[in-house]
Amino acid sequence: MISEKFQHIPVEQPAPDAQKFIDVLLGKTRTPHVPLVEYIVDDVVMKPVVEQLLRRPWVPPGTGPVPSTGYLDNFIQFWYRMGYDFVRFEQSLPFPERNTLIADAAPQSTKDRAWPDEHKGMITGWAEFETYPWPKVEDFDFSPFEYLNDHLPEGIGLISSHGGGVFEHLSWIMSFEGLCTALYEDPALVRAIADRLGELMLGFYRHLIDLDRLVAVFPGDDMGYRSATMVSPRDLRSIILPWHTRFAMLAHDHGVPYFLHSCGNIVAIMEDLISTVGIDGKHSYEDAIIPAEDFQQKYGDRIAVLGGIDINILSGGTPPEVRSRVRQLVERCGTTGRYAIGSGNSVPSYVPVNNYVAMIDEAHAIRLA
Repeated sequence: MISEKFQHIPVEQPAPDAQKFIDVLLGKTRTPHVPLVEYIVDDVVMKPVVEQLLRRPWVPPGTGPVPSTGYLDNFIQFWYRMGYDFVRFEQSLPFPERNTLIADAAPQSTKDRAWPDEHKGMITGWAEFETYPWPKVEDFDFSPFEYLNDHLPEGIGLISSHGGGVFEHLSWIMSFEGLCTALYEDPALVRAIADRLGELMLGFYRHLIDLDRLVAVFPGDDMGYRSATMVSPRDLRSIILPWHTRFAMLAHDHGVPYFLHSCGNIVAIMEDLISTVGIDGKHSYEDAIIPAEDFQQKYGDRIAVLGGIDINILSGGTPPEVRSRVRQLVERCGTTGRYAIGSGNSVPSYVPVNNYVAMIDEAHAIRLA
């Protein structure tokens, strides 16, 4: 139940401006209000907002890979009426991976959580590489992206990406242990798998890039953990980052920015991401690694800083604590520019809906001097 009072969320009179949103993040203009940004909002959080704040009946996504149109309509209305300037949507090519499913422990969640097998993957050698059932881009159903693109309200843009990046799917297909072993024993196999993934994702992006409401490409590829990158920066530079460079070039050639969500401590490759890959903004921050304001002080004159409300605060704090952190970040980062406020990672199912509403309401309330 949503009990948090909201006074500033423009539920009834949203006024999105996707172009201004992009211009703020590229440093071309300033606005008195810091824009909102988000990577993913779980259905468990979205459902009470749709039902109680937007007063719309909830429609589940369905059981297949293609969400129902009723779900997509609510998806649009959620982003639109909460005051975002865009709708962000992603789906992945169906790469077979070895996962363990467990029930999501969050209240009211009906989904399972998938945990990749870290010890044995689907590909452990060249024979399995040759027999692996690689998906085909031409067989993928892009209709959800097209439906969203064709049904957006005036002024709002579409931000899309492939679900999961080259490094993530590489580590899931091989298992993380298998990947680390192969980097030492058979780096050619690692490169072959990464290149097959990259080519398929590049084909995926070529389908998305011509959507006329697309305003940014914003993928996720988690390459770090608390204290360092998951594998050596050398291997990331050699095997993974060239693919991000190609994705970014495709986006830039079509006049849209390339934002990147990557969790963990990736400071060792930040210069590569900025100077070589050419990312236009970075998302995913954890205060224990580097708070968003510290990251902005170091890199904010070159790329946009996206989000920053630590998930520990958003999930475990109180609404007043969430509001306090929102105000702190907006007043520190928003005054510098090239900043959008939102979660430090995403809004998973275990974030209390009242904390999410408090974050959005407080962000709308603050007007910069």
